[in-house]
Order: sequence, then structure tokens, then C-alpha cells
Amino acid sequence: MAAEAEYESVLCVKPDVSVYRIPPRASNRSVRAADWKLDTPDWTGRMRVTARGKVAYIKLEDKISGELFAQAPVEQYPGVALETVSDSSRYFILRIQDDSGRSAFIGIGFGDRGDAFDFNVALQDHFKWVKQDNELSKQALAPDSGPKLDLGFKEGQTITLNIGQSKRKEKSRPQSSGGLGLLPPPPGGKIAPPPSATSSSHSTEPLTGGSDAGCLLDLDSNNSDSQVQPTAPANTDLWGDFTSDSLSSQPAKQESSSTDWVQF
Repeated sequence: MAAEAEYESVLCVKPDVSVYRIPPRASNRSVRAADWKLDTPDWTGRMRVTARGKVAYIKLEDKISGELFAQAPVEQYPGVALETVSDSSRYFILRIQDDSGRSAFIGIGFGDRGDAFDFNVALQDHFKWVKQDNELSKQALAPDSGPKLDLGFKEGQTITLNIGQSKRKEKSRPQSSGGLGLLPPPPGGKIAPPPSATSSSHSTEPLTGGSDAGCLLDLDSNNSDSQVQPTAPANTDLWGDFTSDSLSSQPAKQESSSTDWVQF
């Protein structure tokens, strides 16, 4: 009943295939397609590859009427039922059988290399599925005797899940006193220019007097550096400019510098 319930599926159909009579094999050496009469095939027609259960069937049929010329049951590939030749990928050795069980070896070939590739791949995919099915059947019949992995919780064992909570550690940044964190300007405001050659060459003699006399000397020295005075006769008294008006209006005796400071 199981054999009758199996359906037949089509694996591959090629419209053009050639059949050759091959001489009997004298030894176990590989067969070469060049030994066949490739220019004059003995039969041409259509090839249809089907599968019924785990067995594949290669059927040679007439192109027009579809009448069966020969068929070859294939239970294993590569195997005795279908072999490749040593000198080409387009030719194969096929063992055909009739209903009475008689068998014969013939040669088949394809005109296009792509047709031979499709034929080869269709058989490989079928028997790959057969191998996987056999392994699954063995696993179902024989229980697994190996140790099983226990992933269950032991008694008293708990687990904690933190969902939607992420701990992020942020580095503390020092807070700056200003908004943009700019450095304060250097002390002193403006940088003083270097002393000029004129001021370095000018020398002033310190006067014996109080702090007011020193300040006035500094003001006088600055004015002498910034403004060029007209040529005048040398005067030993540095403060002659202040008393020049009074000396020119009222002739008097020139007094010492200490007496002038008392009157001023």
C-alpha cells in the first residue's frame, strides 16, 4: 500500500539527448567517450528524470509521441546505474532495465554543456534529500543516548532582569568661573615699550632736596626727551626756565639754587 501511495515527481526534462552503443568493458579502466561513434548516434529523443520515493528514474522517450524507449532506475548516485566518462562532462554511461529485470549499458550524451550540468545537479539534489531523510529516520527510531543539557533553574535559583534601565557613568567636568571658560588677561594691562636710545643716553644728576624736587625732575626729564629744545647756552641751573621771566624783567643778582627753592 505504501508503494502505491507514493507519487512521481519530475526532477528534470531535457528535449535533446543522444544514445550510443558502447563496446563491452574489457577491464576496470575508465571509459572514454572518444571511443564511441559520436557523429552517428544510434537514437535521439527526449530525457525525463523523475523520482518516486527515494528512487530516481531516468526515462528516454520519443520527442513527438512520448513513447518510452528505455528507463534506468537509479538508487544511488554516483553508482553503478550512472557513471561519468573520463574525457568529457557531457557524456555518461547509463544502465537500463526492462520489466523482466534484464539490464544493458548504453552511452548517453548532451549537445549542450548546460544541459549536462542541469542533469547532474538534479540527481545530486535528490540524493542529498534522500540522505537527510535517512538520518532523520534513524534519529527518530534510536533515542538519543548522550547526556542532555539541563537549562532549567535549580531549586532556590533566581535571576534579575533590568529592563529599560541603563547605568551610565558620566565624567565630572570642572566648572569654569566664566561662561565660556576664558583665561583672565595678564596683569599690568599694556606692555611697556622698550626704552629708547635717547632716554638711555640722557643722564640726570640727583638734587639734594625733598620728594617734590624729585617729581619735578622726572617731569622735566620727560619733557626734554619728548620735545627738542632750541640751542641755548649751557646753564648750570636746571630750573632756569622757571625763573627766566623774572630775571629778564627785574635785573638782580643771581642767587644760589638753594635760595630760589625757598622763594618758590
